[in-house]
Amino acid sequence: MVKRYFLLVATCSLVLSGCWDRVEVNDVAIVTAAAIDKAEDKEIELSIQVFIPRALSGGGAMQGGGLTSMTLVRTAKGENIADAMSKIQMKIPRIIFWGHCKAYIYGEDLAKEGIKELVDYLARHPEPRNRAFMYVSKGKAVELLKITPDLERYSAVVVHELSGLHVGMEVTLVQLLKMLMSSSKAAILPIIDLLPPEDSKSPLEGIPYLFGSAVFKEGKMIGQLTERATRGVMWVRNEIASTTVTVKAKNVKGFVSLNPIRETTKLFPVIEKGKWKMLVKVETEGDLIQNGTNLNLVNPALMHIMQVALGKDIEARIKGTLHQAQHELKADIFGFATQFHRKYPKEFAQVKDRWEEVFPTIEVDMEVSAFIRRPGLVTIPAGIPESEVKEK
Repeated sequence: MVKRYFLLVATCSLVLSGCWDRVEVNDVAIVTAAAIDKAEDKEIELSIQVFIPRALSGGGAMQGGGLTSMTLVRTAKGENIADAMSKIQMKIPRIIFWGHCKAYIYGEDLAKEGIKELVDYLARHPEPRNRAFMYVSKGKAVELLKITPDLERYSAVVVHELSGLHVGMEVTLVQLLKMLMSSSKAAILPIIDLLPPEDSKSPLEGIPYLFGSAVFKEGKMIGQLTERATRGVMWVRNEIASTTVTVKAKNVKGFVSLNPIRETTKLFPVIEKGKWKMLVKVETEGDLIQNGTNLNLVNPALMHIMQVALGKDIEARIKGTLHQAQHELKADIFGFATQFHRKYPKEFAQVKDRWEEVFPTIEVDMEVSAFIRRPGLVTIPAGIPESEVKEK
């Protein structure tokens, strides 16, 4: 009986061993954002933005009579991220913790050389979040970490909130990994640029903003898309969540602005007699937010005119982006390869090694259905005499 109790106690002691590997909060350096730039001699330059807890209680130093800085930036060069990180650790008296990192930013020069090997560290290490947002910077990425924003506490929050607004591409670490490993081997990331400060004497001030998107093939950045072209990609990828579309109908004076509130895009791959085709079906519903015409859009016939104009505008956006992706960049950033692979696995297996040649030859047909559900609180155009309003 004594042996049984001894065995039970010994077993429980293994389970209730306590937090033997615990790390106190006071011993942790919380990384809020990381920037990776190209350095000399084929090295990379890793910069991390570390949160300063004492700044919340006002214990930090004042910068030029302004607010206390809530972060610090530490930089080191290395052969890869792991090597650079080990060197940064020697510059910080706390254990570096990646679990709260909100954004990873690649410098433009580095992105053009390739990011495949750099993504491996973030995917393999247990601490980085799979849902952290990924970006490419216009210029050196470290500059985005050094700024002191006006509205938020530090720049990592600004960059994270920009993605949360759904006004541009929103790509997480896990989504980037899926794109890099997909059949198309193409990826797309949002580009962050920095507006210069109004006062040239304040280099640590500026406003980060979304500046289109960067297109990758085989892990290397091969080109850029404008904001309008980026929206075209988002329409095809069924990622439009918040946007404003301003259109002008044929033979109608003035513009109308709408907010799409629901959007669905479906891709239908077809192979007929050796010809590869993709049918893109887009259905969107929107609210009228500004009427700059003299049309009374409560009239269903006049509303139909604007619905047709909305559909044509969306179709033009998508076609322009398709042409650029197929014939200029030759990068399947829409996921066409995945769709064909699912429906025609045998046929796709025969062309997967030369998909770059097949993708530009795919014929794309479009069906866009646009509906304006609510004309707003005002029935007739505001600001013009009622006698000038066209009722039909």
